[in-house]
Amino acid sequence: MPDEATPPLSGLLVLDFSQFLSGPYAALRLGDLGARVIKVERPDGGDLCRRLYLSDTELGGDSTLFHAINRGKESVAVNVKDPADVDRLKRLIAHADVLIQNFRPGVIDRLGLGYATAQAINPRIVYASITGYGDKGPWVERPGQDLLAQARSGVMWLNGDATQGPVPIGLAVADMLAGAAITQGILAALVRRSVTGVGSHVETSLLESLVDLQFEVLTTFLNDGGRKPTRSAVNSAHAYLAAPYGIYKTKDGYLAIAMTPVPRLADLLGLKSLDRYRDDPKSWFTERDVIKRSIAELLESRDTGHWLSILEPADVWCARVLDWPELLSSEAFSVLDMLQTVERADGVRVATTRAPLRIDGARPSTRHAAPRIGEHTAAVVAEFGL
Repeated sequence: MPDEATPPLSGLLVLDFSQFLSGPYAALRLGDLGARVIKVERPDGGDLCRRLYLSDTELGGDSTLFHAINRGKESVAVNVKDPADVDRLKRLIAHADVLIQNFRPGVIDRLGLGYATAQAINPRIVYASITGYGDKGPWVERPGQDLLAQARSGVMWLNGDATQGPVPIGLAVADMLAGAAITQGILAALVRRSVTGVGSHVETSLLESLVDLQFEVLTTFLNDGGRKPTRSAVNSAHAYLAAPYGIYKTKDGYLAIAMTPVPRLADLLGLKSLDRYRDDPKSWFTERDVIKRSIAELLESRDTGHWLSILEPADVWCARVLDWPELLSSEAFSVLDMLQTVERADGVRVATTRAPLRIDGARPSTRHAAPRIGEHTAAVVAEFGL
């Protein structure tokens, strides 16, 4: 049996050359699994994400976003335009297991730290690159930013109602998915390295990750004569799913209803107006706006608890729509134990989340907040003789 106190990636050294979200998210996940993560930053301001504010809140001079995605890391401040500092980095690469970078294509090579250089220094290194749109084609030099990647991916036409224009997903989903995808690739490359002794170059992009997110519906499109997805005009929640799938306003909140046969729902709710659709499942899609409008008008007449008392005992797939305070105060969330408070030597304390997985029954956690710029430079230089 493995030692439960030893995380699975304990002993691995990850160099995080990336900034903003996608690369740092991957490094965060590896750190959650026990890897040591050294963040390589510019001495003049560091990772630009330090000043990317989601609100007017800052903690110890850094944004809450930076704290969220860089907890538990060390920081080494390096001027990549200084040949002496670049030489130091090359010596550090010789000790690393993983290097993550998300510069625009060509930039890391011009800095003298591209994959060919790193692989020559350290043949065992797993080198991970994230770009906006890959390393070929007309979009290579375009900014690899989440909203812009969403705009080019088609995903915006799957959100919102039919009467709306394109609706972005309200999270940096391209960054998070690219970070998750590159983490999978890094772990696979580490497994192969354990067999062959040789590292790899793992690559993905924001666009590739968003295309993969849509693989289910894109497969339908590719095999459906190229018909574009059609969003419902009423309470749309999925462009390809029939009524009653959607979010419905109630007297005191909102109720989500997932895949449920229309006749079953009609019987439970006493909706005689839906009887004509009882024996025609195709109409649950073609007439979904009419069906959903009838359901919506009824559900708004009573509170959410009333409808749940009818639908849940009947095993209808439904849920109250919660906001963050409601989620965080729920027993279901509490038993997951997904929150932690991390601290920094300067007294900064940050309440944040924990890793979304458990290993041998235990959820990874850390006591350390995101580092100050260059906080660990002297210690790392001394440790590795740089």
